[in-house]
Amino acid sequence: MSKATESSLLSPSLLAQLERLELVTRKIFRGRMKGERRSKRKGQSVEFADFRNYVAGDDLRMLDWNLYARLDKLILKLFLEEEDLHFYALVDASLSMDFGDPSKLEYAKQLAASLAFVGLIRADRVRIETLDQPVSQRNPVYRGRASAWRMLRQVEAIEPRGGTQLAAGVKNFCLRNPGRGIVVLISDLMDKDGYETALNYFLSHEMDCFVIQVLSQAEIEPDVKGDLRLVDCEDEDEAEITVSTPLLRKYQQTLNSFCSGAQQFCAKRGMHYLLANNQTPVEELIARHLRRRGLVR
Repeated sequence: MSKATESSLLSPSLLAQLERLELVTRKIFRGRMKGERRSKRKGQSVEFADFRNYVAGDDLRMLDWNLYARLDKLILKLFLEEEDLHFYALVDASLSMDFGDPSKLEYAKQLAASLAFVGLIRADRVRIETLDQPVSQRNPVYRGRASAWRMLRQVEAIEPRGGTQLAAGVKNFCLRNPGRGIVVLISDLMDKDGYETALNYFLSHEMDCFVIQVLSQAEIEPDVKGDLRLVDCEDEDEAEITVSTPLLRKYQQTLNSFCSGAQQFCAKRGMHYLLANNQTPVEELIARHLRRRGLVR
């Protein structure tokens, strides 16, 4: 049994499903190494793609001499190029994510590990980071199936930590990773300063950006009543409330407005947005919802 199958994050049935998938990007990125990904650009692989006329400076080794003998024209053979892809998973490990059953953080870790595994088996370059990392701390880049157990060990070690500013975390990520590729932000987006500044930082990079907002079922449909004293887990701010039907209705309206606002904000900036309930199995989220949004196929 492989080390990957021994992980609590990836069950054997989930691994079997992930084996059949690959990450997809709408943009073309030039990789540093040859990978298993079919590029829209023409390169020098062994699979023929097309012909075109020779122009000065082209590689003479790519000339089709048989056509030259027949047509007396210099024609270049083009081949499909395979390239590797950068995949980044940016996980929110703030204390607000340590809520629910399973906790939002555990759900985020399983989702990040699943997508990273898909990238590894397709020879993409994978890096997983958290929002609380300083600019100078760059996590390792994983590549290939043999790196799966090291990737899983890193993800399993992620623990909830103190309050993390969403904007500062995304800004530091962008400063650490100036390259291109796919970035998936997995967060509840719960920051008193808002999410807008944070998400705008992604626009400075030519990345295919996916924002997955993870909420617990208890947040989506709270089952509470009576007099309560609420304490913010990150800054210990307190509020006393009396839960009533009108208050719950108002809460529901506010939450719906918050989520739809995030969705519209992302759509206007060419980002993908998905709301994930922690009760939705990760395999269903990937196979149905993320496939529909074009992250996997």
